[in-house]
This record gives sequence, C-alpha cells and structure tokens, in this order.
Amino acid sequence: MMHNPMAYMANQAYRGTATTVPPLKAVSMLLGGTITFLQKSLAAQEARRFEEGHEYLMKATAILRGLSHNLDFAKGGDVAEHLFQTYNAMILASLKAYGRPHARQSFGRIIAGLSELREAWEFVDTTVRGGKPGSADSARKG
Repeated sequence: MMHNPMAYMANQAYRGTATTVPPLKAVSMLLGGTITFLQKSLAAQEARRFEEGHEYLMKATAILRGLSHNLDFAKGGDVAEHLFQTYNAMILASLKAYGRPHARQSFGRIIAGLSELREAWEFVDTTVRGGKPGSADSARKG
C-alpha cells in the first residue's frame, strides 16, 4: 500500500492510461500533463495563490514519480536507468524552484526539458508506427 495519496493517484492514472492507449502515446500524454500542471503551478505562484500552485506542483511531480516507478529495468537497462534519473532530477528541480525568486526561469528550463523529452517519445512512437496499417504515416502515404 502506498502512503502518499498523490503518488497512488498518479500510479493509478499511469496504469489506466497504459491500458487504454499504446505505451509510447501514454508516456507522451503523461509528459504533456506534467507540463500543463507545471505551467498552472507557475501561474498560480505568480498570482500569489501559493496553495493552489503547490497542488499543481504535487500533481506534476506525482506524474513524474509514477513514470519513474513504472520503468522496467530488466528490459530497459541503461535507458530505463537514465530515464529514472531524468524523472527524479525533474522532480527535484521543480521542488527546488517552487516559490523562489527565479521560479519563472527555472520552471521554463524544466518545461523545455520535458517538452524535448515528450517530442522525443512522439518521434519514437511515430517511427515505430511508421509502416503499420492505421498509423498516421501510412494514412498520408496512401
């Protein structure tokens, strides 16, 4: 049993998404959700609604925690290890930046990094689906 309700909810969201959409698409969607929550957290901080900003921050970090806890190290090897380190670095950077004088710049760098990661997963997803029937690429080719 998990002791942190937010982590439990993130884990459940990850598992629910993972069973209804392809895994690469799910990761992309979850990273998009993380980005959105960080943007909302920053906006709330700047409006001096710190409690609301903190709630959004907890949602964003819970998604990253869920992603990191659902990596398959046996299959993923070094890639899984690097992703685990990346997700945890993003969590720590977000927590450290929250409420600080330069939060806008820090959150901007974190969001940019997460956006690049999401775009990379979307590229991999597109590449993997590239020649398969029903994919966006095969629809454009035909």
